[in-house]
Order: sequence, then C-alpha cells, then structure tokens
Amino acid sequence: MKKDSIFSRALSLITYKNAEKAKTFTIPEVEQSKNNAAGTAQYDNNGQTSKKSVHKNTRIIKKPIAPSEQKNNKSAIKADENHISNNIASNMAYLNNKFNYPDNKDFIIREFIIKGKYKAFLVYIDGMVDRMTINNFILRPLLKDENFVNENEVCELDYILANVIETNQAVKVTKPDEVIEEILIGDTGLYVDGCDYYIFSETKGYDKRNVDKPLIEGVVKGSQEAFNENLKTNTTLIRKIIKNNDLMTEFLKIGEKNNNLCAIMYVKGIVNPAIVEEVKRRISSLKTDYISGSGMLEQFIEENSWSIVPTILSTERPDRTASHILDGKVAIIAEGTPFALIVPITLFSLFHSPEDTSMRWQYGTLMRFIRIGAFFFATLLPGLYVALTNFHREMIPTDLLIAIAKAQENIPFPTILQVIFMEFAFELIREAGIRIPGIIGNTIGIIGALILGQAAVQANLVSPVLIIIIAITGLGNFAIPDFSLAFGARIIRLFFITMGCFIGFYGISLGLVVITALIANTKSFGVNMLEPLAPWIKKSQDLIIRKPVWKQERRPDYLNAVDKTMQPLISRKWTITDAQNPIQDKISSKRRDKDEQ
Repeated sequence: MKKDSIFSRALSLITYKNAEKAKTFTIPEVEQSKNNAAGTAQYDNNGQTSKKSVHKNTRIIKKPIAPSEQKNNKSAIKADENHISNNIASNMAYLNNKFNYPDNKDFIIREFIIKGKYKAFLVYIDGMVDRMTINNFILRPLLKDENFVNENEVCELDYILANVIETNQAVKVTKPDEVIEEILIGDTGLYVDGCDYYIFSETKGYDKRNVDKPLIEGVVKGSQEAFNENLKTNTTLIRKIIKNNDLMTEFLKIGEKNNNLCAIMYVKGIVNPAIVEEVKRRISSLKTDYISGSGMLEQFIEENSWSIVPTILSTERPDRTASHILDGKVAIIAEGTPFALIVPITLFSLFHSPEDTSMRWQYGTLMRFIRIGAFFFATLLPGLYVALTNFHREMIPTDLLIAIAKAQENIPFPTILQVIFMEFAFELIREAGIRIPGIIGNTIGIIGALILGQAAVQANLVSPVLIIIIAITGLGNFAIPDFSLAFGARIIRLFFITMGCFIGFYGISLGLVVITALIANTKSFGVNMLEPLAPWIKKSQDLIIRKPVWKQERRPDYLNAVDKTMQPLISRKWTITDAQNPIQDKISSKRRDKDEQ
C-alpha cells in the first residue's frame, strides 16, 4: 500500500471535511430489545442503534435428523417448565437455557458415558460444591464398569441410586423447578439418558466462617459460641443444645430472585401451633426480589413498621435462642446473617441478658434493675435537664443552681442548642468509631470524646454540667442489652428533649403517656408488648425479679403453650425425704391441675 507523502498529510490537516460523529450507545426500551432478533446493539451511520430486525419470514435451515435418531426420539418428551425429558439432549438444552450457558461461566455440565453405552451428565455450579466429593464418591464409582452388574433395570438411575453413588445423601428429583433449586443451593445432579428424573447428591462445599465468640452479646459467664452466616451450621448449633426429637426445623424460600433460605425452628408439643402457622403464613406470602438476611426479613414480617420499640428479638447466641425455643417461642434463622429472630416477645424480654440464668438470682435481678434504670437515663435525662433549666429552676437546690448559673454565664448559646450540639457530636464520634476498622476505632472514640468535650468547655460553647449529663446518657444507652432497643432509645431521647424544651415537665409527662400508650398498643405476633402488665395476666417468675431457677415452674402465660409446665413443684428432689415424696407429688399434681384450669 502506497504511503501518503508529507505534503499530502499536511494538506489534509488544513482542508475542510465533514467531521465523523462518534458512535454513541443508548439503552433500548424493553419491547424494542425483544423485537431485536439479533440480540446485540446495532449502529447506524449517525451512531444510533438501528431498529432493523430479522424478517419474520426468514428461513431457518435445520440440520436433518438421522433415521436412527428419529426412531430413538419418537417417544421423547421435550424438557420444559413442567416435565423432565427422557432425552439427554433435551434436558441439557433446557438447563443451558435456564442458566444462560455459555455466557454463565460457573455453570458446569460434565458429560460422560457409563459402561460404554449409557450417556449421562453431571450438573453443578462451580465454587458451591466440594470437588473432592464429586470426583471420589460420584464420578469415580460411575466410571468403574465392575460396579454395574444388573442389566434388567428400566432406568439405569434406579440401579445407580441403590448401588453406585457413595454420597451420604442422594435423592430423586422429578420436577424441573426442584432441579433448578437443588443446583442453586450447591448440590450435584446426575442424569442418565432414557430416565425422566435426576439424582441429586449433597455436595455443598462453599467457604464459610468458623464459629467465633459473640461480638455484640458478650457475657462473663455462659457459652462463648455465636452464629455465623451458614444456615446449616446455625441450626446444628441449636440442635447441639436441644437434643430433642420433637425439635422441628422447616425451610422456606425468601426472595424470588436470590432464592435465599430461612429456617423455622420450634419444639413440637410445647409451642402453640397458631404461632407457627402465623410465622409460616407471613414468610411464605412475601413477594419481593431480594431478601439478604434476618435484618430485611424482620422488616417484612414485623407487625408495626412504625413502632420505635422492636417487636422481634434478634440474637447472635445459640444458647439464648435455645432457651426461647424451650419457652414456647419460634426462632427464624435466615441464611447469610449470623442472627436468629425470636417471636413473639414482650418489652421485658429486651432487658434480659443471656448470662442472667448463669448467675445467682440476686445478681441477675440487680442487673435487670440497673438496665431498666439505664434505659430511663438514656431517654429522659437530657430532656429533664432542659426542662429544669428552662422552666423549673425552683426545683434545683440553691447551691447547684448557682453553679449552673455561673457555668452558663459566659456561654452565648441557650441550653437546647448546647444539648443538640453535644448529642450530635456524641453520635458522630460513635458512628466514626464503628466505621474505622480495628482497635483504631475504639481509640478514636475515647480520645475524640475527651478532647472534644474538654475543648468545648474551654471555648465556652457548652456547660461542664451538660458534659456530665451527656456522658451519663451515653453510658445508659450502652448498658441496654438489645441493640435495636438502644437505637430506639436514642430516637425517644430526641422526642423528650423537644418536649422538655417547649413545655417543661408537662411535656415530659405528656411524652411518657404517649410513648406508653404507643407501646401498649403494639403487638408482636399477637402478643401485647407490655404483657403481663397490660393486660394483666398471671405473674411470671422471670419478668424483672428473677426467681431462682428451681422456682420457675411455668412457661410464660402469654404464649399459651401446649405444655405450660417446665418443671414440677418440687424439682429438687434431694431436699425432701422419701416419706415426703408421695405427699409432695400429690400437692404438685393438684397445683398443676389448678393452673391448667
């Protein structure tokens, strides 16, 4: 090809010519993309997508079928959404279409021949299976001719399932939608030409996190195991604690596009069947594309989305989950998050800690009173301070009032602005400490709070008394054992600050009435949040004052459990003599009959 001279190239730079438009891409409408038979974007001279499509009358040349194949395929059923074909080519084409092969690179179909005459294939998703299990216990036995001695089977899969496959779990699958589901959860399917079903073996082998210590609900005395993101591991941790053949585990699908799984666990014969049916009804009726785990699932099934107080208990501890299950509640565990949801609950359940039962009853009761006091500090203390300094100064002791007045003398901002500023600064430090990884986050939180508070006081931006108020409020918030309830306390605190600023103690009182009425009107799967106080029912031995464990004879009355008795009246048989046993057993039986009536 002749090269242009330097003169011609210089001339082309100074001569005028039409500028070529750069090709641009626009996303077509859905209907337009459906009508585009080519399946790829086409460009015109102006860079726009072309609307040309293959003509409807275009002839498609099909490859002729050999007479032998026509004979073999005469009775073949085409694989579709309702049927599994008895022809291997039809089934492979159906699976390739469903999983978008060959564009989908992690979808694997392994073809081979059994005994030199039976065409077969294995199907699985790479990365979700254990390759050693497939190679050693499925593929290797299938390729050994000595494993096949029976020639009279109608379908070779019947013989393979009974005599060849060496995995611990293998089942027949006869529905196309179940085939897709088994592949997606990490199992491996086997199909042999001439059969109308698959054999799926349990081969899940994707990576998972080990069982670690609890990060949120840490305790001094008690179990040091926590859930992880694997569903089977979480259900096993509960079964390790509750070794009962009546412990039921049911699996439901959530999310129509991501097809996630969740497990419902309860003890048959203890839980009220109506609670189980209501849980399954709410979960099975969900219609949404994506549910990632327990956090999203909780929002979908909770009774009142506007309630600030959580109506579902979330825990990362298997021992706490097991104790609630044996009380007659239902545990919901979603795959992908290390938390279990407990339903139904009451407000008092949110103040209980997992180590309460591991401590002596006096210690557990004291800690519960401290937590309830911490909740009131976290919600009411800043609002009370604003109300006192603005409207009710006569209620403050004279010496303290003088100290507060001196501290406020050089501060140009009103009390409400100081409180809002310190609340915002405290929340900012807390959020920054969470987002910064590792031990640096804790260091930032401590140093940031000290430096910021000291600098604000020295700069005459806030009062030293207010720093103390905010610090006590923060400590009270951290002492609340439930994370969701602690978040709700932060929102309620802002409400009380506003009410105390405008109306004083009258606003605080009105706010208490409103918050209490809202909580009393909130239900958790049919149970009022303030039970057993509102409405008043039989008192519980484990409400606020925790009685000794040997006196906790009945399950919570608001659950209406099938078996309401946890232990007899005399559970410590060693405390009585043999001569007293018949009398005590008779008293225990009469008391139980009276309770059931």
